[in-house]
Amino acid sequence: MTNVLQGILEAVRSDLTAPGSAEDVRAAATRRIRGLLETSAELADFDEDALITSAVNELAGFGQLQPFLDDPSIEEIWINAPDAVFIARAGVTERTNTRLEPQQIRHLVERMLVATGRRVDSSSPFVDASLPDGSRLHVVIPDITSVHWSVNIRKFSQSVKTLDDLVARKSLSRKLSDVLSAEMSRGTNILVSGATQAGKTTMLNALLYSVAHRERIVTVEETFELNCGGPDVVAMQCRQANLEGSGEVTLRRLIKEALRMRPDRLVVGEVREAESLDLLIALNSGLPGACTIHGNSARDALAKLCTLPLLAGRNIDSGFVVPAVAASIGLVIHCELNARGERRVREVVRVTGDIRDGMPETEVVFS
Repeated sequence: MTNVLQGILEAVRSDLTAPGSAEDVRAAATRRIRGLLETSAELADFDEDALITSAVNELAGFGQLQPFLDDPSIEEIWINAPDAVFIARAGVTERTNTRLEPQQIRHLVERMLVATGRRVDSSSPFVDASLPDGSRLHVVIPDITSVHWSVNIRKFSQSVKTLDDLVARKSLSRKLSDVLSAEMSRGTNILVSGATQAGKTTMLNALLYSVAHRERIVTVEETFELNCGGPDVVAMQCRQANLEGSGEVTLRRLIKEALRMRPDRLVVGEVREAESLDLLIALNSGLPGACTIHGNSARDALAKLCTLPLLAGRNIDSGFVVPAVAASIGLVIHCELNARGERRVREVVRVTGDIRDGMPETEVVFS
């Protein structure tokens, strides 16, 4: 930040009697900057709009990161070091020219977390949180990282909400879209799989959007990402422990609470660990549901779902889990991000309910 901009920021802060909205800040910055441009020869070479935008970003936004957050073509922003700020467009990584001071990074993270009730410090060196625009923030600090704070901000497309939107982007065909919509209407339990950034959450959100107008949907996530619209949707997220080590709310607890809330459909944003057991038990009770899982293929995703519940305790074995998966999961949709940065449905398989060689049997719906 230049000395000129720093002086302008201090002046604008003095003009604001209380923390204001972006519109209030813009109005105050415009008045102050126009006055300075008229009276200060030092500012004669500065662009008025650029100064106003910079002031608004610093005082009401997230500083030098705000233009990246405002750019709809950017999918993710991450900081490895003050001079190593990266972005991704269409799955392709770019290193930016942005340079930050270490203290700026800390200040930005603190501002991002202020409304979330979450924290990051030496006792809790990781944090996940949702930004006001729905983007997901992940931060790791030293001494978990070697020197610098590591910050990731994953944005979610506001232009892709429905299966029709995915068809328009050629992520799947119209025929397959109709099949998936029909499966959702029938209450089929769906597992969406894929690698990181393959579009799993976007696909799950679009599937939910197709039924949200007529169903009561309860979603549980580590941090809010889903936004399927609908008049009767309850979204819940986990809570980390407080400084005394108490107050943590896990995905397992949220799934159990969700079952008491009369859902027509239960949705787990992503299963990674023992919460998969609670989801399987819920789905085997006749409650329609859906979730995402990391996997290299639809078959691998099923194998993983047959393994994760074993983390719940020694009294859980594959003799219970595999039949539970075979009986509860109806469809697996596998998404991929290809080398050209295109997100596609790679395959869809139906779980038949039978078991062979210790695994649920499947039949191909699309490949």
